[in-house]
Amino acid sequence: MTISHNLSNMKYMQLYSDIDLYTRLKEMGVIDGKKLDAARAEAEAKQIPLEEILLIHDLINDENLGNVIADITEQKYINLVKVSIPPEVLHLIPELFAVKKEVIAFKKDSEGLHIALSNPLDIQTIEFVKKKVGLPLILYFTTHRNISHSLQKYKKDVTKTFDDIIHAYVQELKIHSDADPPIIKMVDTIISYAQSNKASDIHIEPAKGHCLVRYRIDGMLHDVITLPSEIQPLLATRIKVLSKLRTDEHQAPQDGKIQHTIEDLARKETLDIRVSIVPIVEGEKIVLRLLSSQSRQFGLLDLGFSSDYLELITKAYQKPYGMILATGPTGSGKTTTMYAILKILNQPEKNIMTIEDPVEYDIEGINQIQVNSKTGLTFASGLRSILRQDPNVILVGEIRDEETAGIAVNSAMTGHLVLSTLHTNNTSTAIPRLIDMKIEPYLVASTVNCIIAQRLVRKICTECRMSEEIKGHELLNHVKLSTLKKVFSSKMVRVYKGKGCAVCHNTGYEGRVGIYEVMVITDAIREAITNKMDASHIEKLAIEEGMQPMLTEGLMKIKAGVTTLDEVLRVIQE
Repeated sequence: MTISHNLSNMKYMQLYSDIDLYTRLKEMGVIDGKKLDAARAEAEAKQIPLEEILLIHDLINDENLGNVIADITEQKYINLVKVSIPPEVLHLIPELFAVKKEVIAFKKDSEGLHIALSNPLDIQTIEFVKKKVGLPLILYFTTHRNISHSLQKYKKDVTKTFDDIIHAYVQELKIHSDADPPIIKMVDTIISYAQSNKASDIHIEPAKGHCLVRYRIDGMLHDVITLPSEIQPLLATRIKVLSKLRTDEHQAPQDGKIQHTIEDLARKETLDIRVSIVPIVEGEKIVLRLLSSQSRQFGLLDLGFSSDYLELITKAYQKPYGMILATGPTGSGKTTTMYAILKILNQPEKNIMTIEDPVEYDIEGINQIQVNSKTGLTFASGLRSILRQDPNVILVGEIRDEETAGIAVNSAMTGHLVLSTLHTNNTSTAIPRLIDMKIEPYLVASTVNCIIAQRLVRKICTECRMSEEIKGHELLNHVKLSTLKKVFSSKMVRVYKGKGCAVCHNTGYEGRVGIYEVMVITDAIREAITNKMDASHIEKLAIEEGMQPMLTEGLMKIKAGVTTLDEVLRVIQE
C-alpha cells in the first residue's frame, strides 16, 4: 500500500494481539492443539509474545509465522531473508533508527521506496522515513527475526573489519610498544560473521606464512580471510581459554565446548559451539561447530519430505513400538530428521529419553544423555540405564556396534519406540548392516517400522534463479532412460540454476534441503528379510511397492526448480 498525506492523522495501532494469532492458528490446525495451548499458557505466564514462544519451541518456522500474521492483519508480507538489498538502498535509513524502530529499506524503484517494518501501523516511524527520503513509501510487514537478520547487512565486510582492527592495533603500538593484540575482538568478530552468514562450521587453519579462516556455508567451505601467521597461536589460546581446555598442550587433540553470546544493536543470541583442536605440521588446526537455538527449524515439512513420504513416516512414529532408522553419510541431516520426529512426539504424557554423542540441541521436556567414554558411559551402557527409566520413546544417536544394536532391537520388541541412525548408503543396505551386527533376520523383520535414507542438496537461490530448456538426452549421460521417464514426460526438459547474487554470495545456491527415500517394512519385505534376501532384492521389492529411489526424488526436485542436477549427482555419487 502506498502512503498518502493523511497518514499522519491516523493514530498508532497495535498490529495484532496474541489472541488474534492463537485463534487463527487454532482455526488453521497447523500446530498440534495441545502444544498451541501450552505455548499460549507459557506466553501468558512469562509475559512474552506468543510468536516468540512458538519460534523458541520450533512449533512454526519464521516464514510461515510471517504469512499467518500478514493474513490476520491484511498486510503485505516480505521475507527479507530471500531479498538482495542494495547497500545504497539499505543506508537510506540510518542504522541506529533502523535498529530502534525495526524498519528496513530493501528496494527503490519507480513506485518509490519499499520498506519492511515489524509494525506497518507505526505512523511515527513511517512519517520520519518519508521525510528523510522524500519518496513515496510502499509498506510491507515482516517478522522480528527477518528484521534482525537484515540489520546485519549494515555491518562492514569481514575483511574490512579485520583491516580496521589491525590498523587500530598498529596505531596503538606506536604509542604503547607493549600493547596486546585485540584477540578477544578478533575471535568475537570471526564467530559473529560466521553466524550472520549462516555458517555451520568455522575452520582456522595454520599454513606457511599465514593463517586461513574458512566458513562452511550450505555444506561447502569458503575462504573468508587470511591473517598473519603470528595471530594464529593467539587465536588458539583464546579459544582454549573460552572452552576451558589446556593452553599449554600443543601436541595432542583437544575437544571442548563454548557458550558464546552475540550481542549488538540488532540482536542477542546464544550459540553453543563445539570446539575441536588438532595438531598439524604448521601448528594447531581449530574447527568450531556452531549450534544456534534461533536458527533451528526441525519441522518435517521444512526438511523437504514429499506429502507421500510424510504420511508414511507419520504412520511409523504413531506406532507405540518398533524402530525408525535414518541412514546416510556424515552430515546428511540424519540427526535433524530424528529430532524433528522427537519434537512431534514430545507430549507431557510420554517419557522420552536420548543417548547421544554429542547432544547437539537441548529440547525442553526430553531427557538427553551425553556419551562419556572417560566414565564408561557408552551408547550400550547408557541405553541399558535408559531402559530402567520407564521410557516410551528412545533415541539412540547412532548404532555403531553389535552390543548397541542388540539392546536397541530388544527395546523395540518390548514396547518402546526406538529412533536411531546408521551409516549406510540407502534404505535397503541398512538391513544387511543390522544382520552383520549379529541381529537375527527375523528380529530385524519384526522390529523395524521404516527406514529413511537421505542426503542434503543445496537449494537454488530464489533471488537469482533462471531456467532453460535442454534436450532430455543430455541427461542420459548421468541418468538411466527408465528413471528419466518417471519424471520428465517430454523430449525437452526445463532445468534451473542460480546466476549468483549478493544473497547467495554469488554461488547460485542459498540454503539446503533433503532428498529422501523411505522404505516401509511391508509383509513382502519382511518375508524377504527373514529369508535372508540380499539388499538389491529388497530394494526391488520396495520399489514395486511404491518407494521412490533417491535419484528419482532428486529429479523431481530438479523439475520443481528446487535444486540442480549437479547437486543431486554430487551427493548421490559421493
